[in-house]
Amino acid sequence: MLAKNRYAGKSGPAANAGGTAVKSRETERAGRNRKLNTEASAPAQKKAGIYDYSLLFIVLVLLSLGLVLLYSTSSYIAAVENGDSAFYLKRQLIFTVMGLVLMGMVAFFPYRWWRYLSIPGYLITIALIIMVIPFGREVNGAKRWLYFTDNISLQPSEMAKVSIIILTAFIIELIGRRRLQTAWGFLVPMVPAGIIAVMLWKITNNMSSALLILAIAFGMLFVACPDYKRFVALAAMGIAGCIGIVMYIVRTAEQNNMGFRGGRVLVWLNPQAYADDTGYQTLQALYAIGSGGMFGKGLGQSMQKIVVPEAQNDMIFSIICEELGLFGAISIMILFIMLIWRFILVAGNALDLYGALIVTGVITHISVQVVLNIAVVTNTIPNTGVTLPFISYGGSSLFFLLAEIGMVMCVSRTSVKAEAEYELEHSGG
Repeated sequence: MLAKNRYAGKSGPAANAGGTAVKSRETERAGRNRKLNTEASAPAQKKAGIYDYSLLFIVLVLLSLGLVLLYSTSSYIAAVENGDSAFYLKRQLIFTVMGLVLMGMVAFFPYRWWRYLSIPGYLITIALIIMVIPFGREVNGAKRWLYFTDNISLQPSEMAKVSIIILTAFIIELIGRRRLQTAWGFLVPMVPAGIIAVMLWKITNNMSSALLILAIAFGMLFVACPDYKRFVALAAMGIAGCIGIVMYIVRTAEQNNMGFRGGRVLVWLNPQAYADDTGYQTLQALYAIGSGGMFGKGLGQSMQKIVVPEAQNDMIFSIICEELGLFGAISIMILFIMLIWRFILVAGNALDLYGALIVTGVITHISVQVVLNIAVVTNTIPNTGVTLPFISYGGSSLFFLLAEIGMVMCVSRTSVKAEAEYELEHSGG
């Protein structure tokens, strides 16, 4: 402005020379400001375009350990049954690669769009569960899988967990946190989960997945609802109900046929009494845990993997304890704790309620499943047939778990990008 005023009242060559000098200085200043803005925004742009590296690292470590431990656990039985000691490893590796690709795609898909996919995804899940009735194939006494080819199958209960997460988050967002305090607002988000849970229980006879579905919706509702008193009351009623059921089973076990679920409760209370039948798996898993000691026998040195039924699936944690000992088992649990901690940080920094609820659903799913698996293997609770996330053998489970990790990464990436844009907008030019 000073330079412009200096030549404002002049004309001719002097004025033209002065105007040229002013324009030259302004151009130089504008170029310098653009350079500074570009340099200042580069870290923010770089920051906004990356994954949550801490979360990604933990997931990759769990996947790598899972592949190593799966091969160590399953090599003997795979060689005996399939003539290839790496049979289970190869199949798990294929699903791991496919899951990582899906995780990367989901991470860059705007999570707000999942609201529009929640109802179609829920209806597709219901259709797949119903298809198990005429088209499902029975494996190990349970009819829970849809086989498209001899080597490609789908367990609808795994897809149900993802669909319940995105739909329940959508319903809670529509209702609003204030209305959740009403009886109607409290019950509505649980209805879709209740329908899926009943279908899984009655059609696929999968009680463990049904309970996990209910736990996911209940956990999301717990985080979203500002009134915690009703949850304490419900928890107390649930504990009292479980104690009552156990007492009833114990008292009437001799007079009535309690079915296989009642039998599992009896096995849980006294596995030695059923050592030759339903208690065999539990006892052999406990022997594996006890023989591992502090640091274990070493990778591949397990003897119990020969006799523990489904060692590569539900009972893989017992073989981990045998080969890596208490140290290895605690290390695995610490990795899961670190993963959940990263999830909590992402949920706390989410841009909106919907994103926070998506992450909350994933937190509930993985944490409850880990706790249930370890509790079953150590005979802390009755056997429920729940796998250990990222480590147990299972393509459908791993595939959809990595999809959920992609969802969390998408929420994290969106939050980081918004923070970077805010910093750039309010930074001095």
